[in-house]
Amino acid sequence: MEINGPLAPDGRASLRSAAVALEASFLTEMLRAAGFSESRGTFGGGIGEDQFASMLAREHAHALAEAGGIGLAESIFQSLVRSSDD
Repeated sequence: MEINGPLAPDGRASLRSAAVALEASFLTEMLRAAGFSESRGTFGGGIGEDQFASMLAREHAHALAEAGGIGLAESIFQSLVRSSDD
């Protein structure tokens, strides 16, 4: 992709949104690997909890990423901006 001149504000917003979405996807997988989306055992929420646990993990991950997360989105965003400036 070739861009002439500095990146437009709407282009920067699009890159930031993509970077946050990528971090949220990464965090979703990390939360799942940590067992966040598993039932809590005998006194868990039953079949309803099992069905909606993945959505809950995804929403938690997105909220984490929007709040700054682990800094992955910012690193990705800066890398995308640098590569678009070349």
